[in-house]
Amino acid sequence: MTDNSPLLNSEAPAPDTPPPHPWAALTPDRFRLLRLAPLPTDRDTGPRPLRFVELAQVERHTPQQSLLKLFVRLPGQVLSKKHNVLEVWADHRAKEVRFGPDSGLHMEPANRGLGRFLLAQGALWAQKRWAHYLVEGGALPAKDITGEGMRIRRDHCLLSQGFDVLYPEPQQLKATYGAPRVSSLRPDWNTEKVQIIDLQNAAAMLEQADRNLLELETRNSDIQERLNRFRREDGTLRFTIACLIAFALFQAGLLIWIATR
Repeated sequence: MTDNSPLLNSEAPAPDTPPPHPWAALTPDRFRLLRLAPLPTDRDTGPRPLRFVELAQVERHTPQQSLLKLFVRLPGQVLSKKHNVLEVWADHRAKEVRFGPDSGLHMEPANRGLGRFLLAQGALWAQKRWAHYLVEGGALPAKDITGEGMRIRRDHCLLSQGFDVLYPEPQQLKATYGAPRVSSLRPDWNTEKVQIIDLQNAAAMLEQADRNLLELETRNSDIQERLNRFRREDGTLRFTIACLIAFALFQAGLLIWIATR
């Protein structure tokens, strides 16, 4: 008798799933403010107004491995845990650095320079300690690419930060990325799109915004006062014109009466 019945198969023990990594649920402990510069409206991603977002990070170290985890948080918006997260793992035994997560780097808002910024931050962190380490490459998810423009932006982001993007097949459906060593990665990004705002600059921006609001309120009060004065003058002019018309009609009627007498 063979053990091919559905019942026996359903009762077969499931393979053991590996336990989650102890650092999988780390919460950030350092925070900074990012300014996303206003950009022209994009045909694919839509309007790109001025925005401020939060950069949060956490890192851990052991003799065997190290981790840097970066988060980009949007005020008043809840995103999937797979979005706006970059992980940089350093394996000190293999002397290798890996960029993650495995599901890929998904940024929201898209096309604002945040992907390059996070990769630059991860490269800078790794180069300060392990510039001689190798970079572990991997496959780029193809299911997330919904158009040619998105694929070009993704490849440009990786190439700009020093990664190599290879297409084993001529159809360019599946791609892999990699780099020789950590030292070959670029720790810079487009600072015209993404700017780090420190506490002093943030305070100065808030003070300037408050002064601008006060000036606008003063201007609005002056404009409202002038409008009210114009309304009063307009009412006076209307009354005067009405009186003049009534007097002119009276004079005309009086002249007609005299002429017909």
